[in-house]
Amino acid sequence: MRNRVSRLALIAAGIGLVIGIPAIGQDAPESLLPPGFGDPVTAPPPPPVSSQRPSTATPAPDSATPRPSASDPLALDGLEETADEALETVALPTMPVVPLGNVGPLTAMDGGLPADAFGGTSGASLATMMHRLDAPLPSRWASILLRRTLLSNVPTPAGIKPADWIAERSWLLLRMGEADSARLLVQSADPSQFSPYLFEIAMQTYLALGDPGGLCPLADPASGVSRETAWILARAMCAALGGEPGTASAAIDQARRARLDGRRTFDLLLAEKVVGAGVDGRRSVTIEWEGVDRLTSWRYGLATATGVAIPAPLLTAAPSRVQGWRASAPLLPDSEKLDAGRRAAVLGVLSSAALIDLYGGVLDRTDPSEISASPATKVRRAFTGSDEGQRIEAMRDLWTASEDRTERYAALILTARAAAMVPVNQDYAEDAPRLIGAMLSAGYDTRAAGWADVAGSGEGWALLALGAARPVVPVSASGFGSYAGSVDPVKARLVLAGLAGLGRLNAQDVAAAAGDLDVNLNAESPWSLLLESAVTARQPGTVVLLAAIGMQTSDWRNVPPAHLYRIISALRRVGLEPEARMIAAEAAARL
Repeated sequence: MRNRVSRLALIAAGIGLVIGIPAIGQDAPESLLPPGFGDPVTAPPPPPVSSQRPSTATPAPDSATPRPSASDPLALDGLEETADEALETVALPTMPVVPLGNVGPLTAMDGGLPADAFGGTSGASLATMMHRLDAPLPSRWASILLRRTLLSNVPTPAGIKPADWIAERSWLLLRMGEADSARLLVQSADPSQFSPYLFEIAMQTYLALGDPGGLCPLADPASGVSRETAWILARAMCAALGGEPGTASAAIDQARRARLDGRRTFDLLLAEKVVGAGVDGRRSVTIEWEGVDRLTSWRYGLATATGVAIPAPLLTAAPSRVQGWRASAPLLPDSEKLDAGRRAAVLGVLSSAALIDLYGGVLDRTDPSEISASPATKVRRAFTGSDEGQRIEAMRDLWTASEDRTERYAALILTARAAAMVPVNQDYAEDAPRLIGAMLSAGYDTRAAGWADVAGSGEGWALLALGAARPVVPVSASGFGSYAGSVDPVKARLVLAGLAGLGRLNAQDVAAAAGDLDVNLNAESPWSLLLESAVTARQPGTVVLLAAIGMQTSDWRNVPPAHLYRIISALRRVGLEPEARMIAAEAAARL
C-alpha cells in the first residue's frame, strides 16, 4: 500500500493535481532582486514550536510560536555576565558538525508528528507537493497543523537531498508567513551542509525576518556556490555590521561596477542604507520609493531592518504572508504592528496569547494621556473589567468594531482567553455564539462545551456540534435542517461537510441533507484518491500536506464542501481528530 501511495503521489505531482483542486501556484521563490541583479538559484527539479492540541481534558490554547531552542539567541539570555577575560583566555572547542538525519525541532512528545509521518512516500513527491502548494491557507487551524507537520522531527525521505528537504519545508513555511519557524529549520544545518537551494531559502528567510545580520555566517560559503549579486551585497552589509566600513564600501563598489554597470539602483541603495547603519558607517542614504512598483523580499527585508517606511500601496499589493512577517518586526509603528499582529493571528502565525502580549506591549508604551483612546485599552477592559458585565461589554466592542470578516475573526482570537474566563450564565445567551467562537479559535474546547445549555439552536449549536470533543448538543437531521434554513447555503454546506467528516450525522441523514442543499460530498478526484491512500497507509504527515493542497484558496467561501468533508474525515482517521474539529468549527465561525 505504501508503494501505491508513492506511485499515486508521483502521478499527482506530475499533473499538478489540477483536476478538482483549487489552482496551485508559487512554483519558486521570487527573485531576490529585480532584473540586473544576476540569475537566481533555481530550485532542484522535483524527482510556536510548542504545539498543544485541543483536548477532551483541559483547555489547550492554540500554539503558534516555537519554543526557544539552543539555536535561538534569546535562549541564551542571562549569560551576559560571563567574564570577558575568561572568554579571551579559554579556547573554545570547535563543535562537530552533526550529520543531517532527522531534522525538525518538534518530536512527537513536543506536539510534532511521529517520525514515520510520511511513511514511504518519496521525497521527490513530497517536495513537489510542497513546492506547488499555494499558501497561506484560508484556515488558521489548518495552517497551525501544517506548521507542526513541517517542523516535526522526521528523517529525510528517499529521493531528495537532506539540505533540499530542509529548504523545501522552510520555503513553504515562509509562504505561510512563518518566518521564525523557517529560521528554526534553516539553522538546523551547518553552513557546510547547505545546498545552493538552501542558501537561497536562507536568504529569503533572513530577509523575511528583516535580519541581514543573519546572513553573515552564510555570505562567504554562499558566494562560493552562487553568482547572486545579493550575496556580494550581503558580504558588504556584514562587513559594515562587523565594524569594517572600508571592506563594506569596497564590496558595494564591486557589485555596482561588476554587476550593475555602475548604476546605483534602488536595491543597491537599500544595501547601502544597511552599510551606513553599521559600525562607523559613513554612507548617508535617503530612500525614495517613487517609481518602485512591487515589493520584493529584498526590499521588504532591508527596509524593515533599517526602519524605512514601506508605502501602503506596496504593502496592500503584497502577498498576505508579508503580514505574518511584519508581526515580529521590531521597528514598526504601534498602529501598524497591531494591524499586522491581528492578520498574523488569523493566518495562524501568532497565538492568541502572543496577540494579547502584542497589545500589552503597545499599552505599556502608550503615553498616559492617550491611554483612554488606545485600542489596547478595550482589550485590557475585556480582561480586567470590574465585573462580568463590563468585560462582556468590552468584548462586544471588539467583536463589532469592523464589518470585515478577517477582522471579526481576529477579534475572536484576541478575546479567546477573556471569553474562557466568563462563567456560564443564561444572562449572556445572546453573546454565547461569539464567546464559544472565541474560545474555539484558540482551542479552549472544554470551556466552550460548558456553554452547551446556553448555546441555543443557531450559531452556538453549530460551533459546539463541530468543535466539542464529545457530543454536548443534540445533532440530528431535523436539528441540522432547522439550522441550515437560517444561514447562507454556502455556510450550511460547509457545516454539513464538517459534521459528516466527524461522523456526527449518520450516512442516511447526511445524504438527505446533501440532497436538500444540492451538494455532492462524495465527489472523487485524483486528489481524493491520494488522500484516501495516505489514510490507509497511516501517513498523517502526507494526509496533512494533501489536506492543505485541498484548501488552496484565500477565502473559506471557496473551499469545496466535498474537499472539507474528505479533509475532516481523513484527519480524524489518522489520529488528528482534535485538529479536525477545530478546522470544522472555524469554517462555521468565519462565514
